[in-house]
Amino acid sequence: MPGAVRAPLIFLLAALFEIGGGYLVWRALREDAGPLVGAAGLLVVAGLPLTLALLDAPFFGRAYAAYGGVFVVASLALGWLIDRVRPDSFDVAGGAVILAGVALIYFAPRASG
Repeated sequence: MPGAVRAPLIFLLAALFEIGGGYLVWRALREDAGPLVGAAGLLVVAGLPLTLALLDAPFFGRAYAAYGGVFVVASLALGWLIDRVRPDSFDVAGGAVILAGVALIYFAPRASG
């Protein structure tokens, strides 16, 4: 699978692990969902670094910086789905700017390092 297709899929999977696990911990601590839900959330969050390690990126910092942008946009999307809070025009514009930054950080051709 080409990197231009594979990397975004890995970023999205990592976001699901981080946001999904974080949501379970949130529910356990703030909505009294119980300690088992919180423990499950911690286990789910562990999928984040395991997933990002699958990236074909030479540098940890660059890979995680690019993922951070995907996390922001995925958080807005999942917030819409879970909390029913629709992103407004500023959220959408900010997300577009962030995704442009992700593309520059992760996919820009570089002479070295």
